[in-house]
Amino acid sequence: MEAPRLLEVGRIDRPHGVRGEVVVTLHTPRHDRLAPGTVLATDRGDLTVQASRTHQHRFLVRFDAIPDRDAAEAWRGVVLSAEPLDDPDDETLWVHEVVGLAVVDQHGHGHGRVRAVVENPASDLLELEDGRLVPSVFVVDHQPGERLVVEVPDGLLDDRD
Repeated sequence: MEAPRLLEVGRIDRPHGVRGEVVVTLHTPRHDRLAPGTVLATDRGDLTVQASRTHQHRFLVRFDAIPDRDAAEAWRGVVLSAEPLDDPDDETLWVHEVVGLAVVDQHGHGHGRVRAVVENPASDLLELEDGRLVPSVFVVDHQPGERLVVEVPDGLLDDRD
């Protein structure tokens, strides 16, 4: 059986205070990823969340392996990962699910594959292989592992000369 692929769910930004708390930027709307008892993987080994709270649009988190500010400083920039959550009722598209998928418009014309997802305040943007950007709000159908169907205004995906 293949081991599940871990997803990046956040990053330790910097220490906060002297008791080992760290500022964490979460890359998922699932705040339960930082619930006490949750185990997150890092390239240095697993961390278990002891406590977390919101602070200025980020989270202050206490982990079991970070006892003080000096230890917290050593964890600066470390990526936090976790196994994907299975939620059949969740229609959210995740970055790992769309990168590499073919993009087809409402007329059946192919426009390449998704190279990356760019965060944008209005909506995430799908970056295609040729650099064109498509707002994710135009995605009307997701065929897992195959393609995204987008319904875009005329001219948005016109072929480049």
